[in-house]
This record gives sequence, C-alpha cells and structure tokens, in this order.
Amino acid sequence: MISQFSHYKTFSLLVLCILGIFIARTLLAVNGNPPQLDNIFTMATLIGSTIVFIKGYQDLHTKDWIIALSLGALVGMGMSITTIFTPYPFFGIVRDNLGQALVRGFSVTLAILGGMVIMHWGGPISFPAAKGEWGKSGSAILFGLLVGLPLAIFNIFALKLTEGKDFLWQNPLSALLDAFQPAIVEEVIYRFALWGLLWLVLRKSIQKQSVFLAGLMATMVHTYQHFDALFVQSPWVALGMGMAMALIWGLPSYFLARRRGIESAIAFHWIQDVERFFAGF
Repeated sequence: MISQFSHYKTFSLLVLCILGIFIARTLLAVNGNPPQLDNIFTMATLIGSTIVFIKGYQDLHTKDWIIALSLGALVGMGMSITTIFTPYPFFGIVRDNLGQALVRGFSVTLAILGGMVIMHWGGPISFPAAKGEWGKSGSAILFGLLVGLPLAIFNIFALKLTEGKDFLWQNPLSALLDAFQPAIVEEVIYRFALWGLLWLVLRKSIQKQSVFLAGLMATMVHTYQHFDALFVQSPWVALGMGMAMALIWGLPSYFLARRRGIESAIAFHWIQDVERFFAGF
C-alpha cells in the first residue's frame, strides 16, 4: 500500500496545489481584488510552456512554427477588432483591445510551441495539421462542429432560462469571428499545453494513468476557473454548476482533443460561442 501511495504522490501534490490556488484566491477575493483564476492558470501554463520550449525547441518542425505564429497572429488581429467578446483585463492591467491582442496572440503562440514540443515527446494531444495530415485535421474540425452544434443550441436556451433574458440577436459575422477568441485561446492553453504539461509531470510516476489524470485535471481547472466570482458568493453553487458544466461540455472537449486532435476541440468550443454570442449572451 505504501508503494502504491508513492506512485500517486506527485498526482496528490498536484491536486493539492491546484486546490490551494482556488482556495487562496477565493479567500483573498472576499476582501480584495486578486487576479482572475484564468490569469493565474494561464500564466502558470505559459511559464511551463516556456521551460519546455527552451528544453525542446530543437524538436520543433517548420510546420509547428508556421501554425504557432499564424494562430497567434490570427488571435491578435482578431482581438483588435472584436465587437462582442470582451475578455477580463489581464491581471487587472491590460484592458484595451490592442494590449489584449498582443497578450493573447503571444500567449497562443507560446502555448502552441510548448504543446508542440510535448506532442513530439509523445504527449497526449495531437495537432494533425502540424503533421501535414490535412484530411484528418479537416474531418476532426467537422466532427467537432457536429458534436458541438446540439449542445450549443441547448446552451443558449439554458442561458435564456437561467438568466431570465430574451435572445438579443447580434451581428452573425461578428459572432462568427469573435468566437475564435475563446475557442482558440482556451483550448490551446488548457487542452493542448496544460494537459501536456501535467502529463509530463505525471508520466514517470503513474505511466498508465498519466494521460487520463492529466486530462481530468486540465478539464476541471478549465471548467472551474470560469466561476471565480461565484466561488466567493456561493461556493457550493459554484461546485455544482462547475460539475454540470464539466460533464456536459468538458467531457466532449476532452474526448475530442484526445481522440481527434486539438482542432476538433477548438471547433467544438467555437460553435458553442458562435451560438452564445449570436443570441446575445
């Protein structure tokens, strides 16, 4: 039993560290204004991606660089012209669209480069386009859209019911373009880079379960970081809503990313936000 516990020691420490961040941030937010949970975990992921990049940049291929720089530029340019999507100020400092464009574009590029290195090291999430598998990438995107569309429709009706608001239809083109912001940024950071980083930490101690447990942690972190304000107001409600969100939207993204590649998870996320932005939520 002692030997079995030692195998899960690293995993247990990771869980305690993540819980500690959530608890500490919530306590500080009662009487203060600490950084958003998303900012904290994004920064941690970017630091990890930087370390991995420095150690393994020689393993990157030309396509990796092209995709990382292209998606970073796409996010940056898109952020500079958004009309519906408004992210929280980055660490309470970066508030304007230009500043957010630079931060988000750089974050995407760095997270992809770190994730690509991990992918070449045998990581859990693939990026078919980076391997030149364009047919596989296209089918992954299409599959993600097909899986996501029914849930996207369900989501806007659920939001209408829970928020007590009618649909306020927005410009469809703006919804289509703005939805790339959360879809690319969140999936690349949490599903591609963070999942890979957690897998790197766990793979030696619990090799067989490392992919599953790393993915589970990344999914829960991504889900619950949306509820930092609710954790202060009503922690039990936040826990319940987060669990429901993880089951309905987190698990599909988990399996799409794992089985089809990160493009599929991005497509799934994108269609959710297209519908949400279009309906005025």
